[in-house]
Amino acid sequence: MTLLRVATYNIHKGVQGIGPRRRLEIHNLGHAIEQLDADIVCLQEVRKVHRREAEYFTHWPEMPQADFLAPEGYEAVYRTNAHTRHGEHGNAMLSRWPVVAHQHEDMSDHRFEQRGLLHAEVLVEGRTVHVVVVHLGLIKASRVRQLAQLQRFVAREIPADAPIVVAGDFNDWGSLVQNALGAAGLVTCGQQRVGTFPSRLPVVQLDHVYARGLIPRGLQVPRGRIWGRMSDHLPLIAEFELPQGAS
Repeated sequence: MTLLRVATYNIHKGVQGIGPRRRLEIHNLGHAIEQLDADIVCLQEVRKVHRREAEYFTHWPEMPQADFLAPEGYEAVYRTNAHTRHGEHGNAMLSRWPVVAHQHEDMSDHRFEQRGLLHAEVLVEGRTVHVVVVHLGLIKASRVRQLAQLQRFVAREIPADAPIVVAGDFNDWGSLVQNALGAAGLVTCGQQRVGTFPSRLPVVQLDHVYARGLIPRGLQVPRGRIWGRMSDHLPLIAEFELPQGAS
């Protein structure tokens, strides 16, 4: 039996607070992600470069955040969703298992929000598991269209018999995500909703992990004061069993 532990985490670009009171949390996030002990970590709001923050914070990492956050022995994959005045940010995936391929698809629905998905193929004990990292829009109508695009992407790019994980910040706390991904044969890990936002007093679940071709085994959210300081989201961890003979 092969257990696959998958985490999703919106890291808020490694910075908390606004204006002169903002603080750098990327180093704490690095320790926290290592503690998650996940085989695959799906990250949103990850900086590759940001010139203004690099000048403001003395200890801003010299390397891209995805590489900085990857625990020893993990492979980091990053793709840009949004270009800004001082830099860029996007989705990332950190994997304990080898990554054999990856690609990006633009999911921007209007000019005020740049969104995208990251698709990676991970080789788990010789078997390919597809991982899709998403960060959907703030407007419900946009999310409806982006979920339809996600359904088309899965149907087009991923074999029907291949194990797949779709994880990320869906910015939706209703039944929209479950209905859309359920129609594509993906199921959530755990029937009870768990709060992931806001991190200090989580009341809604914006972050989800869905899968197809994997057996759900458990869902958990780390609790404690430190987790409420590092980002406005809490990480979500799902465990799956990879069936024997999956290709």
